Amino acid sequence: MEENIKDSKVYEVGFLLVPTLSEEEVPTVYGDMKELVASLGGEVISDEMPKMTNLAYTMSKTIQNVKNKFDTAYFGWTKFFMDADKITDLKKKLDFDPKIIRFLIIKTVKENTIASKKFASREGLKRKAPVTVKKEDGSEEVPTEINKEEVDKEIDAMVAE
Repeated sequence: MEENIKDSKVYEVGFLLVPTLSEEEVPTVYGDMKELVASLGGEVISDEMPKMTNLAYTMSKTIQNVKNKFDTAYFGWTKFFMDADKITDLKKKLDFDPKIIRFLIIKTVKENTIASKKFASREGLKRKAPVTVKKEDGSEEVPTEINKEEVDKEIDAMVAE
């Protein structure tokens, strides 16, 4: 299997399952998808169990000659190794699955690619050098720091009037 992985590429499939599935059926359908990947010679790297989500727009799927419209769906994903020539077989099998509204297969990397939030420190937000302001007459002026107490007193005076 290790030799197989070296020749394989990393793919990720994101999918939307029909919302008519019961909570008990979702893990079964999800397990079937992972088994399908394995049956085609793939090896799952990471995955996420499908969760119910609201869709950005209404999607439709024809199931047994009836056009169904969905505003919600179970969204899940699976990242896996697979030979490039087997991807078309996977796509064909997913196309005909009536429990899948839509799916997307992409080529990706093995590493975790979830972006983490970066917080700027207070020091990073402070200005390094004073900013100069140009006056109408062309001269430059460096603004002075604002004294919060004086501003508060002026606001109180304006409000009292």
